[in-house]
Amino acid sequence: MTYDEVLQNARTCIGPHCKACPVCNGRACGNAMPGPGSKGDVAVRNYSMWQHIRINMNTIARGGEPDTSFNFYGCRMKYPVFVGPVGAVKLHYGDKYDDIQYNEVILSACAEEGIAGFTGDGTNPDVMKAATAAIKRQNGIGIPTVKPWDVNTLHEKFALVKESGAVAVAMDIDAAGLPFLQGLTPAAGSKTVDELREIIAEAGRPFFIKGVMTVSGALAAKAAGAAGIIVSNHGGRVLDQTPSTAEVLPEIADAVKGSMKVLVDGGLRSGADIFKALALGADAVLIARPYVTAAYGGGREGVKLYTEKLGRELRDTMKMCGVLSLSEISRANLYKPSNPYIAL
Repeated sequence: MTYDEVLQNARTCIGPHCKACPVCNGRACGNAMPGPGSKGDVAVRNYSMWQHIRINMNTIARGGEPDTSFNFYGCRMKYPVFVGPVGAVKLHYGDKYDDIQYNEVILSACAEEGIAGFTGDGTNPDVMKAATAAIKRQNGIGIPTVKPWDVNTLHEKFALVKESGAVAVAMDIDAAGLPFLQGLTPAAGSKTVDELREIIAEAGRPFFIKGVMTVSGALAAKAAGAAGIIVSNHGGRVLDQTPSTAEVLPEIADAVKGSMKVLVDGGLRSGADIFKALALGADAVLIARPYVTAAYGGGREGVKLYTEKLGRELRDTMKMCGVLSLSEISRANLYKPSNPYIAL
């Protein structure tokens, strides 16, 4: 099977909203929800902003094979790539998988390919139970993502996380804007620094806060004791008119790099995009929507093919820029982009 065949297969089963486009740029699905769309044009701008950033080619450099490996709390990953968490796949993408089946495909395929997946969460408690059980079967290689639930619900979720032996755990704090979290009793949603500090202490694992889009948010996450942050606007699905993640990443990375891990998601689609994100200060990236397409179009093999594609593109970009390790990638590898909001 080729990656093009994966896309063709996905178009037969992925449902009416996602079009399994050759490049997932947010244009065909627009703001369709249910579906993979976003509010306004945020998802489109997430993708487009990475395309505005240009790379400096430099082949007057030492030769050799680039080392793309990434160390994540003792786990040696093949690439600095995580599969991002996705929930309600049956609603948004079609009947081929439910969340439990999708997470199983992603986690097992990631383990085979030397990367790791974040799993989603939702109102069905069986989703977290199954996800953490699947992570346990993969010897803890996976990151369960919990919603910003009330304290009692989080207590139940963290018991499952600890049992799984997961290498880390995340909270997509930006999910506070999702409709199904609105008006719950007990209340769910935004958290204070003090509340997060208690949550992180109970989690008992390196804790990542997903949905950070400002320097002040990153510093608050650091003050709460988070091991890392994920610069994310939830794929543009929770608030219109937000900046793209590429726009805010540099200043956030400058504020906390070295004191916590900085990951980023939102519109990254190629190995060249991954290179750009690392040059702007990220330690690694999350990619979600294209992996849904890969799983629908080819199951574990589809995930494998897309991961290999990303890895090949990342290695080629590193070679053509004269860098042989991830630690060598810097803003010197980027040409000043046309977008004036990205500070290099």
